[in-house]
Amino acid sequence: MRKLALLIAALTLSCPAQSEIFWGRPPVDSGVLTGPTPGYGFPLPGSNPVEQKAWLVWNLRSGLNVAALQCGRHPLLFTESNYNAMLTNHGAELDAAFKTLTAYFKRVNKTAGAGQKALDSFGTRTYSSFSAVSGIQIFCTISGDVGGKARFTPRGSLHTLASEQLVSLFSAVKSTKGEQAIRRTAAPWAARLPNLDDRCWKKNKYNPKCG
Repeated sequence: MRKLALLIAALTLSCPAQSEIFWGRPPVDSGVLTGPTPGYGFPLPGSNPVEQKAWLVWNLRSGLNVAALQCGRHPLLFTESNYNAMLTNHGAELDAAFKTLTAYFKRVNKTAGAGQKALDSFGTRTYSSFSAVSGIQIFCTISGDVGGKARFTPRGSLHTLASEQLVSLFSAVKSTKGEQAIRRTAAPWAARLPNLDDRCWKKNKYNPKCG
């Protein structure tokens, strides 16, 4: 009975170590984008400043939309509610960005049909560029931060937020360190199991020399 009591006590004390998980958030790049930039998103050849601003807004929308769909396992990041709040608060700027991009693709293509096809391709590729695999943990975390800022950004200023945050979003997608940053650690009070060999026990008393 003495052995059994010690075993139960040791297992009870060691259990918390299994639930203590720490995640160290790896750094991501930061910076400011003023429009399509090599290494970030897809270009708009021959675009003007208004069209480049629309590019910023639409990339931000795309990234936060993907996060709302991919990050449901992290409800405390509020990626879905932040995205929906952005649609409500910044609907006018988002609509204007879409109309500007539509006009751009019609302008740079020979026919309206070709322009629509190019717009559809741009939209699909832009959404796909935010689909994270190895970096899903850090992408969701960064998206939660950016989405929270979008929720409280003054109307008409979403392009400014996009300019300041898109580098971090793009970098998070490319991160390969998200899951590697998760580690387990033993609780400082975790007990070692006693040696249950018969030679270590005499009349239900444990021989401390057994370790």
